[in-house]
Amino acid sequence: MRFADIDSFGHVNNVRFLDYLEDARVSMLWERPRELAGRRQDLVVARHEIDYRRPLTFRADPVRVEMWVTEISSVRFTLAYEIRDDETLYVEARTVLVAYDAAEARPRRLDEDELAYLKRFSALAP
Repeated sequence: MRFADIDSFGHVNNVRFLDYLEDARVSMLWERPRELAGRRQDLVVARHEIDYRRPLTFRADPVRVEMWVTEISSVRFTLAYEIRDDETLYVEARTVLVAYDAAEARPRRLDEDELAYLKRFSALAP
């Protein structure tokens, strides 16, 4: 958390929460190589939903973003998140991501490697 994340009401601005979610998502999804067999593995955000549960004020102690996969289809998947500390849940959120072919400017199918990677983070039964 940065001091600049705080708004005039003294808590983290709602837009900053999207930054926190993006930081966690990028960390998870770019852990593996972005290019496989010379093909970019692009994804685009199709939807965000955020439920604000408690105000988060500036503090020295960090909060964490917990994230998991809740749905997987052939071209899209959904991530669920909680922004929290050990005692308090501040935000619950969801993001729908779509596999995208930038060269063709259209959605594409997730390949087997991508599906296997996502299943590692899945809350779904194997």
